[in-house]
Amino acid sequence: MNDKFKVGTNPNKNRIKRSEFKAPFWAKNRHVQTLWPRFIQRRRPLALRMEKLQLPDSDEVSVVWGQPEITQNSKGLAVIFHGLEGSVKSHYANDLMAELQSQGWQTVLMHFRGCGGEPNSTARAYHSGETEDASFFMEWLNKQFPDLPKIAIGFSLGANMLIKFLGESPKQRFLKAAVAVSTPFKLAECAESINQGFSKVYQSYLLKSMVKTLRSKMRVIDYKGLLTIDDQKAAKLTNFKEFDQNVTAPLHGFADADDYYQKCSAIGFLKHIETPTLVLHSIDDPFMNEAVLPQEHELSEAVQLELSDTGGHVGFLQGTPWKPNIWFHKRISDFIAPFAINTSV
Repeated sequence: MNDKFKVGTNPNKNRIKRSEFKAPFWAKNRHVQTLWPRFIQRRRPLALRMEKLQLPDSDEVSVVWGQPEITQNSKGLAVIFHGLEGSVKSHYANDLMAELQSQGWQTVLMHFRGCGGEPNSTARAYHSGETEDASFFMEWLNKQFPDLPKIAIGFSLGANMLIKFLGESPKQRFLKAAVAVSTPFKLAECAESINQGFSKVYQSYLLKSMVKTLRSKMRVIDYKGLLTIDDQKAAKLTNFKEFDQNVTAPLHGFADADDYYQKCSAIGFLKHIETPTLVLHSIDDPFMNEAVLPQEHELSEAVQLELSDTGGHVGFLQGTPWKPNIWFHKRISDFIAPFAINTSV
């Protein structure tokens, strides 16, 4: 691990620490770490209940609850935020919800606008810095369960969004603690990094889904005056920077892609966080590079960054090929345990 990150072992003095995660010999490659949990590992069984949440602008998002429902024995409520083009079916969301449910936590996931299999009804979409919907969602949860401790876990884009929310609202009253996994701390660097080498495969896969959703909405929503591109030009977008320049920025009030990246990158919000926050990150994440990593002075005292040399993007795969497991399940469980209701009394 690169010494410039000042990784230490004293929990009372170091905000950046060496992770306990170690990749097994068969899964040291960052692409194996990233792709195996998504395409090969079997999903854990998870019973779900869906409902629609109407937002202040009359648009709707899909909210998914883990079953069984909240009882007096629930340890607390774990709120999950998925990544780019993700959903409750994403491996990291499904399996973590199943794990936390088995430990007595109630779980709930908010799909970002247009995610989860249904296009939303307005031109507005979601992005790495869109915290208004999440804030409204958490306030809605708090009204329903005011006495239940709540923690939040964000993955990838959802991790960036969660960090931004915590940093711009340091006195927030919804969450007792938070966890961010595989955060794209510097969006401009990430857009450049994922547009190189084999990482372009990930970009192509995600961009195809993003463009498909946009073009589908263009058939029922008038984007004139909102975007300068039409259906044919949208189909020719080749990378994230082009999409953010032509779609994300104009749709959400940014001057251009660079303005969006500068204003919404998690790196600028970490030092303002007052909520206990664990950040798990792998240096070999193929969605980005080492240039995105924060330094000690960019973290508040409430933030603990744990870095591993390996782990890929939302991977952290351990075990054997015939019995793999995800390391961050236990790490997250251990971190949030002190914030749970004591159900043993």
